[in-house]
Amino acid sequence: MNKLVFRTLAIVTMGLSPILDFAQNDTLRLTLDQALEIALSESNTIKMADMTVEKSGYAKKGSYAALYPNVGINGSYQRTLQKQVMVMDFNGMTQEIKVGRDNNISTSATASMPLVNAQLWESLKLSGMDVELAVEQARSSKISMISQVKQAFYAVLLAQKSYEVVSAVYDNAQKNYEKTEQRFNVGKASEVERLRAQVTMMNAEPNVSSAANAVLLATWQLKAVMGIDLGTNVKVVGDLNDYTHEMLTPFVSEDVLDNNSTLIQLGIQDRMLESTIRMQKKQYLPTLAASINYNYSAMGDNELRWFPSSTAALSLSIPIFDGFQKHYSIKQSQVNRNMLALQREDTERNLRIAIRNFNDQMALCVKNYQAANSTVEVAQKSYEISEKMYEVGKATLVELNDAQTALQQSQLTQAQAIYNFMVAKASLDEMLGKEE
Repeated sequence: MNKLVFRTLAIVTMGLSPILDFAQNDTLRLTLDQALEIALSESNTIKMADMTVEKSGYAKKGSYAALYPNVGINGSYQRTLQKQVMVMDFNGMTQEIKVGRDNNISTSATASMPLVNAQLWESLKLSGMDVELAVEQARSSKISMISQVKQAFYAVLLAQKSYEVVSAVYDNAQKNYEKTEQRFNVGKASEVERLRAQVTMMNAEPNVSSAANAVLLATWQLKAVMGIDLGTNVKVVGDLNDYTHEMLTPFVSEDVLDNNSTLIQLGIQDRMLESTIRMQKKQYLPTLAASINYNYSAMGDNELRWFPSSTAALSLSIPIFDGFQKHYSIKQSQVNRNMLALQREDTERNLRIAIRNFNDQMALCVKNYQAANSTVEVAQKSYEISEKMYEVGKATLVELNDAQTALQQSQLTQAQAIYNFMVAKASLDEMLGKEE
């Protein structure tokens, strides 16, 4: 039985060596800072956000093209296959006259640009706000990515801690079975007691495999969030107990939403709607444009004769009536802005409720950790005493198993409290717009 157990654990450990082996040369050892650095450079989400900013920048530069002269050159050639005939009366006689030339060539160069166009100038401001919105969306993606990586990293630490606890439980159960078997062989333990110790050991074995698989799955999730290949061997370095100082350090509840990305984006969208309304109102204003045209043409049958011509023009456009189209467009934009104001109000209210909830969760986690910490110390002492008493025959196996279960539960509760605190803190930092 013991050989079979050892073989099973050996196979499980070998299969999970990328996660559980501490000394492999091809294994990437990750701290939280390193995981964040890799995620911000390799994640497709961050790359797409940067591309969106780049695209918006190009769009803004392209909108300024309307301020520059629009220059073009045109050319055409026309061959007359059959000339048009005109019929005219001269002194009572009808004469037919063919009109036109066999060859007609024309080239022209034109240049035009707006001189006064208030709507165009306002649209340029709107393009600048598009870039500002894209930059803020990229910042939001970065903040969200940091929170996701942190939570995935903490999940791996929790899985590793659970694996350590259940492995220790299995080791203790195996030692207790060996001791019980020795006592049984010398007649100091009953057959029931030996079988109970064996069942306890066998029940602990699947928990080790499940905990090892949980480490593997949590590590895959971390790699997926970071944007690296799932086949990369990764070992997460650290322990949940490393973050106890953050739990026990007094923290001030924060509810300042000045850096919240969602509210900032809503603010930018409000300014964009305001600019849109101004742009729509400026459609009532006249526009003035200038243009220059130079034309060089030639006509002839066998010999071409060239004739240049040029014009310069000012074009004034004054809108008078369009069936109230502009009026109703402005009304729609004003309604959209009012709806956005209500959305912002609801969003801010929900964010403040969420902040209050996260602060309460963190405070509760601190209390749970402190209670679990005291329980772990007591449970550890209780188990050690029960183990020694069992060795000398003054405690039953049931009492020893109860002490071990209490110790295991308190250790897992302690680790869970740290994990819950750090996850809540990461979510709160994301909501407050912290980029660290």
